[in-house]
Amino acid sequence: MYTVNYELKDRIAYITMNRPTKMNAIDSTMRDELFWAFSEFKDNPDAWVCIVTGAGDRAFSTGHDLVSHEESRAEHKVSGSTDDLYVFIHNIWKPVIAAINGYCLAQGGGVALCSDIRIAVPDAAFGWPQVKRGISSVSGPSLLSHKIPLGIALEMLFTGEFVTAEMALKYGLINKIVPRDELMTAAKEMAEKILANAPLPVRTIKEGAVRSQGWPLQERVRLASLLAGTLRTSADSKEGLTAFAEKRAPVWVGR
Repeated sequence: MYTVNYELKDRIAYITMNRPTKMNAIDSTMRDELFWAFSEFKDNPDAWVCIVTGAGDRAFSTGHDLVSHEESRAEHKVSGSTDDLYVFIHNIWKPVIAAINGYCLAQGGGVALCSDIRIAVPDAAFGWPQVKRGISSVSGPSLLSHKIPLGIALEMLFTGEFVTAEMALKYGLINKIVPRDELMTAAKEMAEKILANAPLPVRTIKEGAVRSQGWPLQERVRLASLLAGTLRTSADSKEGLTAFAEKRAPVWVGR
């Protein structure tokens, strides 16, 4: 049985962490299979949006499996450390939606924070409890502290205490809360809203926004302008303007 399931349907890639009896804790095999799945999403021209979630009803992922000593058995074309995985996901310019179905902790939180839009169930819980285990965190200081107010992030990281979905929404850690039985429907609806738009501008907008975090305004504008300029002669740009003039829905081809 694979520890990560991958499915592509109607231009949406579904990536599911699949160790429900272990609360989708990430061991070396799952990490390598996550690399493979996200690589498939990144490289497949027919995959335009991704939804990542966890199997079962308890957890998106509780983070690194602290008791597993299993060596990786995956033989995929992309692999590396969990640190490398964060960077790899973060630098995929296609949209990634996290459907958070329960506990979202430590490395699991890191995977969620590398997503662009996060939707959670009401009883989801978020936390970076590494300090309670005598270890430090990578995703906490490198991702969490850049997504929410620094004081809130440091409180979470220093105490190791969890926050509820309601508090996560207040802090801007997630985009919305939906009933559990509507989670995947809500994630798919979000994906379909994105799919209604031309994929290349969506990707250049994401690239410009992510790459220019912390840059001076002049440099942010320059990068966004350069990226926008690469699409002026694209087939979809021509189609969008033609469809607007003809008062019809555009048909995007992704080039």
